[in-house]
Amino acid sequence: MNMQKMLKDLQKMQSQMVKAQNNLKAQCFEAEAGGGMVKVSMNGQRQVLDVILDESVVDPEDIEMLQDLIVVAVNDALKKVEDTTASTMGKFTQGINLPF
Repeated sequence: MNMQKMLKDLQKMQSQMVKAQNNLKAQCFEAEAGGGMVKVSMNGQRQVLDVILDESVVDPEDIEMLQDLIVVAVNDALKKVEDTTASTMGKFTQGINLPF
């Protein structure tokens, strides 16, 4: 393989990867728990942007249920970020056979 062409291809791929990473960072991921009583929004940098609680889930007698629902929603949003990141960035590493 021509070394110059390989370097050019790698530079192109690097540019595409940076663009994909920036798009992921700007993307918003939403998840919910308890049938929509707890909703969480997160960006691609894994920062929680918003937590929305339905009034009916705020029960001073059952704080543990609310805590559990928040944990479930946050973890689900994180999984969505990770799955999308793996899917998007995996496109760049599939089928790469680097000569050693």
